[in-house]
Amino acid sequence: MSARETAANILIVALLTAIPLAAIVLDEPFYLTLATRIVILALAATGLNIALGLGGLVSFGHAAFFGLGGYVAGILASHALNMEPLVFGLPATQSMPVIALVAIAVAALVALPIGAISLRTSGVYFIMITLAFAQMIYYFAVSWPAYGGEDGLPMALRNAFPLVNTAKPLPFFLVCLAVLAAALVLFRLIRGSRFGAALQVGRQNPTRLAAVGISPFGIRLAAFVISAMVAALAGVLFANLNRFASPSMLSWQMSGELIVLIVLGGKDRLLGPLAGAMLYVFFEYTLGGLTERWQFFLGLILLGVMLFARGGLLGILAGRTRHG
Repeated sequence: MSARETAANILIVALLTAIPLAAIVLDEPFYLTLATRIVILALAATGLNIALGLGGLVSFGHAAFFGLGGYVAGILASHALNMEPLVFGLPATQSMPVIALVAIAVAALVALPIGAISLRTSGVYFIMITLAFAQMIYYFAVSWPAYGGEDGLPMALRNAFPLVNTAKPLPFFLVCLAVLAAALVLFRLIRGSRFGAALQVGRQNPTRLAAVGISPFGIRLAAFVISAMVAALAGVLFANLNRFASPSMLSWQMSGELIVLIVLGGKDRLLGPLAGAMLYVFFEYTLGGLTERWQFFLGLILLGVMLFARGGLLGILAGRTRHG
């Protein structure tokens, strides 16, 4: 990693740290909510960055896994609160670590067939088929009245975490921050591994990768499933933040939002998703306070990034060097 990128990463982490500190000093819990939202969106985008940034897989369906994580959290918590067993008499739980493991497993089971089918295509066809699968899951959730249907599924309490009071904003923020840190470590380990190298070669020249005896399909499928698992974990935290599992978590707009975060921050960058999430929430908060059509101005900013700063914010701050 170059000295410029290291300095840029330190700046981003310092800015993120400053938000909860300002919330405590100014006694403004809302800033802590904003910081937590940034961290959770960055976590979901980090998951997508494994597939998109390293593998070049422009998935427009990752909201499906994000939303599945949210609904797993909501459904298990709802059954536990009402003391109702799940299917086949399985017990429900309020434990966040257990719910997170269940969400990760569900996302992997769903992502495996979706990825296996979608990766038979490429380009715009891959984008559209991932979108189609996500919309199928979205409409299934909307038409499922047992868990709220179009109204979504409220959560009376946040999931429990050992030795942590998740009902309080600061402890919950720290839990989310720890999970993001683990995901960033995972991303860096993958990028620096032989698996990550093969994934990046497959993005650039799949024929060359196949020529050395490595199947591009298998590498991409593994990356797709791993990215889905991280996105589902973010969905669990997002539902806990809002205490609500909403069908909007499964919508195509959410998939587009995750891609926007990566483009704004910098594709294939370690802290690109975090930088993008900080910019996105900043624009949402500042421009949203001025006009209901703040997305129009965000679109102009995104257009400027695509035309003049294709490396995103970290590309501007850190230069062209990407790996390290």
